[in-house]
Parts: sequence; C-alpha cells; structure tokens
Amino acid sequence: MAISLSWQQTASRVQQFYRLTKPRVVSLIVFTAFIGMFLSVPGAVPINALIFGTLGIALVAGAAAAVNCLVEQKIDGVMARTRGRPLPQGEVSSPETFIFLAVVGGTGMFILYHWVNPLTMWLTLATFVGYAIIYTVILKPLTPQNIVIGGASGAMPPVLGWTAVTGEVSADALLLFLIIFAWTPPHFWALALYRKLEYAKVGMPMLPVTHGDQFTRLHVLLYTFILCAVTLMPYATKMSGLIYLISVLMLDAVFMYYAVRIYVNYSDQLARKAFRYSIFYLAVLFVALLVDHYIRF
Repeated sequence: MAISLSWQQTASRVQQFYRLTKPRVVSLIVFTAFIGMFLSVPGAVPINALIFGTLGIALVAGAAAAVNCLVEQKIDGVMARTRGRPLPQGEVSSPETFIFLAVVGGTGMFILYHWVNPLTMWLTLATFVGYAIIYTVILKPLTPQNIVIGGASGAMPPVLGWTAVTGEVSADALLLFLIIFAWTPPHFWALALYRKLEYAKVGMPMLPVTHGDQFTRLHVLLYTFILCAVTLMPYATKMSGLIYLISVLMLDAVFMYYAVRIYVNYSDQLARKAFRYSIFYLAVLFVALLVDHYIRF
C-alpha cells in the first residue's frame, strides 16, 4: 500500500513538471520543426538529425515554456485560463521550476551541439532568449505590440528543423519563418479579444486593452490579408506546387471569412472559433507543404 501511494505521488509530481513545459504549445512547435526537417531535403531525412534534432528542440522549447510559467506565475494565478497551472496551485516551487528548466534546457542544448550541429544549437539558444527573456520578461508587460515583435521567436522552429538537417539557413527556410510570423498576430489577437477583461485585470497591455476592440479587430483583418499573401509565396517561388496551392487557397478563404466576420460582426464565440481554427490552419498548411513536397520529388 505504501509503495503504491509513493508511486502515485511520484507520478503526480512528474505530471506537474511535465505541465510546466506547456505540452500542447510545444507540440505545435515540434511539429513545425519536424516538417521543416523534411522540407529541407528532397529525399529521406538522416535519422540522426531527425531523432536528436527533434528531441533537442523539444527540450529547449519546454524549458522556455517553464520560464514563462515561472515569470508569470502571479498573473497566471489571477487569469481563469491559467490559474490551474502547477506554480499558482503550489504543486511545484519556484526553485524546483528553475532547476527543472535549467536541466531540461541544458540537456537540449547539449544534444543539439554534440549530436546535431552547432548552428542549430546557437539558433535554438537565440530563440530561447527571444521567447523567455525578450518576449516574456521585457516586451509582454511593456508594449501592446509584444506579440508582433516576440512572434519572431515563435516563428523559428521550422528554421531550426531545417538547419538541423542541412546545417545552413536557406531562403525557403526563411519563408517558413515568415508564414508563422505573419500567422501569429491574428492567431493571438483572436484570443486576446475574448480574454480582454482578464488581461486588463492583471494590467497586461494587450492590444484590445490599450487600443480597444475595434482597433484590434481591424488589425486581425489586416494581418490576415498579410498572412494570405505570404502563404502564396511558396508556390510563387516554386518551393511548392499545385497541391499546396489548392490547399492554402481553401485554408486562407476560411481564415479570411473569420477575420471579416470578427471585424464586421464581432462576438466572443466567433473569436474563440477563429482562435481554434488558426491552430488547425497552421497544422494543415504545414501538412500540405509536406505532402506536396514529397509528391513533387
């Protein structure tokens, strides 16, 4: 009985530390990095780069998420969306979180440097600093444009996957970066619109709080136009073919529908649907790139 109880307590603790890494967010990061690996070569991805590159990027991304949880634990305890996280609930302590993220992040960097290549390690470190320090600590509480500037860190995973395989950054890799960079503002501002009161409560200068709903809704629409233009560039540059073009035109049409509806006839329910669709949109877009890539080659 005592052994069973001890095992349950250990499993519960492991689960709490795992939750610090924001697994749902990290899964999308790792997914786009994974796709970036396959898009970087016409044939098979070397197994060493695939396994160790994915593992290293995932570990560092998880460490960056833990930094975010550590820095924003007081804010997380106030907001309904985040108050159930391990730190606000007292399931783990701040020192434990710091040790955890240092070990996880350090392990990821070691793997990337020794078993992938130094360029990927340095770019991943820069991404970690960009998200954990520049975005979370400096930009997020300072400016309503935080997600636009900080979105550069979130757009890096496919570039990291690309360099893990090729050891270099190409124009096509930067195009993948640009797609996610353009996708981030309409994706996040849809969330910010229906969570506006929570952000206002904690004093976070999100765009709907500082500039109002109408201004934010217009920016969701404008950035969606930018996103639709950017997502056509892989076809225009011959990085992809008709399969991708047809797929992205359908995806863009739905995204634009949500953006126009948000601007013309806003509701919180509509913003929630747009936010959920934006996640689906990015995942399917990258799958379409992958399918098109291998059918063409």
